[in-house]
Parts: sequence; C-alpha cells; structure tokens
Amino acid sequence: MARFDVFRHPDAALRKFTPFLLDIQNDYISSMDTRVVLPMRTAKLFGPPMRDLNPLFDVDGHPVVLDTPAIAAFPAAELRHAVLNLRTQSDAIIRALDTLFGSY
Repeated sequence: MARFDVFRHPDAALRKFTPFLLDIQNDYISSMDTRVVLPMRTAKLFGPPMRDLNPLFDVDGHPVVLDTPAIAAFPAAELRHAVLNLRTQSDAIIRALDTLFGSY
C-alpha cells in the first residue's frame, strides 16, 4: 500500500456515490491497522466542487471529485487492490489538503 493509491470502495452499497478511496497516509507509517483516506465521489452526483478543495480526477474511466473535507481513517485490511496511483497528481491533492487545513 502506498501514498496516493486509489482503491475501489469495499462497500458495494456506497460505491454509487463513493466509488473510490484515495490513500493519503505517509508511506513510512505502515504498521497501523488504519489508513487515512479521502473519499472520491461520483462527479455527476457531487454538486459544484470548490476550487482547490475538490479536484476532479478520472479513475478507471469514472470522473470523480476528491471530497477532501470528508477525510477519514479506514481499516487497512479492507483496502485490497489499488486501481491506480495518483502520485503524478500529488500537487493537486496536497493543494486540496492545504486548502482544508489552511496552509496555502
């Protein structure tokens, strides 16, 4: 498991609105039972995104919005197979986190 890995949401009932979870936890903290994630919401169901706070991504052919304020800890055991890694988009992800936490 690596920082910026994207996983399918393990709960099938929640996948319609939240198809993916983005792991944002530091790679050096791997022994914990949880990972810090950001939900990736279906863009057409999300509503108007806020500039910088809710970047838009295409994951596996699905337009999704990063719901940064919904940051959460998620059981690592439920995050099984990464769909892709968004390390190349780290600037947008970190900008969203900076917007949330006031570091910009």
